Amino acid sequence: MTILSQARRRVLLSTAFAGLFAATAPASAQQSGQRITITGEISDSWCTISGLMFAKGTAHHQCAVWCALGGIPVAIRDSGGNLYLILKIGDDEDSAGNPRVARMATHEVTVDGELLERDGVKYLLVDRIADDKGVITMTQEEHGIQPFGN
Repeated sequence: MTILSQARRRVLLSTAFAGLFAATAPASAQQSGQRITITGEISDSWCTISGLMFAKGTAHHQCAVWCALGGIPVAIRDSGGNLYLILKIGDDEDSAGNPRVARMATHEVTVDGELLERDGVKYLLVDRIADDKGVITMTQEEHGIQPFGN
């Protein structure tokens, strides 16, 4: 088993465990949602958190697509560095590993949705994508193609 597949398995298991824990936790421990609008880059949470792929935009695009299709949770990273894990987009119940989400990898988007926070993690239920500027961070010249396992 490769390091990347082990890492993906750990992320998927921890995400599943967090969801199971949230479903069984007392209602008083859960916070109600708040309506927000966020602008940022769509990215996979693994590369953002691990630092495996430090680049953004075009230098990270293919990796972000592979991670999204492989089931790694997709997030929006805003200009302040905050990370919002996307749990759902619109009526779509299959956001993780969904081709619709993968097509937006490394795009800068503005979304409207409901923010849920628990144990310091920000989750986002996206109602609509208000703007999609496409891939605007062109970093290939600065970072080149990023190899796995640095």
